[in-house]
Amino acid sequence: MFGVRTVEGGGGVRLLVTEGGNPGGPPIIFLHGFSQTALAWLAQFEDPRLAPYHLLAPDLRGHGASDKPRDAYGDGRLWADDVAAVLGLAGGRPAVLVGWSYGGLVIADYLRHRGPAAVRGVVLVGAVLDIGTPDSLDLLHPDFRALTRGFFAVDAETSVGALAALARLMFAAPPDAATFYRLLGAAVSAPPHVRRALFVRTQDNDDVWRALRRPVLIVHGEADRVVVPAAADRHAARLAAVTVRRYPGVGHAPFLEAADRFNRDLAGWIESLP
Repeated sequence: MFGVRTVEGGGGVRLLVTEGGNPGGPPIIFLHGFSQTALAWLAQFEDPRLAPYHLLAPDLRGHGASDKPRDAYGDGRLWADDVAAVLGLAGGRPAVLVGWSYGGLVIADYLRHRGPAAVRGVVLVGAVLDIGTPDSLDLLHPDFRALTRGFFAVDAETSVGALAALARLMFAAPPDAATFYRLLGAAVSAPPHVRRALFVRTQDNDDVWRALRRPVLIVHGEADRVVVPAAADRHAARLAAVTVRRYPGVGHAPFLEAADRFNRDLAGWIESLP
């Protein structure tokens, strides 16, 4: 069972937060990727192994049912304030932050501007840790980069076509129809001005990741055609306390394509934390 709540994020932006699990349990905050919503984490909210935890998943600013201002995506402080607002629902308990794809960048914003005091650990899933730098561009798969112009299109046919291609690209094996259309529906909920704004940022977070002393779990599909599999090693080299789990034959969304393994790995890793 899960419900929804609203919080006020950075700059007064209203954020919808999906909530599940045990409200008194250790918190896990799930941060989705580019042009998605909290519905991406449905398989985690429905898994009994994660039911003891307090599960919180916002629709990021500009996405889903959250507010979509015109110009509020380039300042990392705003993203940090958004995460802090969701953490406010956790009753002051340190949380595990799970960032998928662009969600890794949002975690970096939070760590830079708010610090790690409220963070128990970090999970990076096919994650992007920097943006707009030559190194970060190298970690984006050519198949994904070929779609980016379509993401910014304002005509529906071009835009939906590119987002549908992205939904398929996330998987090594074709997703079932329900999953595909759930991802596509979420993707089109982010308007073109939001999609464009997410890409025009430039932020090198090397200092943030090298300074982090919280445990980090990296999960990466070895068939990822959005963020190349080599990113896992590049990310791990910057982290002080890291565990890497590679998923053979899995694409950009291991928590969907290999949900059973992912949920087992996530719960087991959290249980191992001090």
